[in-house]
Amino acid sequence: MVVDIPERLQEPVAAALTWFNESRNSVFEVSGIVDFEDALSASSLESFQFGLVLCDGEICDKAQIRCVPHDDGFKFSIVEGRLSDIPVLLDPPNGVRANWLDQVLEKHEFVVLLFYRGLW
Repeated sequence: MVVDIPERLQEPVAAALTWFNESRNSVFEVSGIVDFEDALSASSLESFQFGLVLCDGEICDKAQIRCVPHDDGFKFSIVEGRLSDIPVLLDPPNGVRANWLDQVLEKHEFVVLLFYRGLW
């Protein structure tokens, strides 16, 4: 489920997801993006970056992507070694998966999640 992606970035995010999954033979879905503010102000010819928050039903991960406009599409690369507020691996505890929160919210009015050093 894609959440809160600005319209201007929807096409590059979708293309970056396809590139990421094909290059790693994975089946991640985008659950959101981070560090994208500079990408919104980039011209149509400038390269930009954004962080993809990716989930595959088992684990969640974050990848910082460099996007370079090219012909009618984009070229992508991973930005290595970038410090971020989101740790590289966001694996939930055993038994807690991506659908857990939706299932709990169906039963309760609200849920309190506790995050400690990027883990939950």
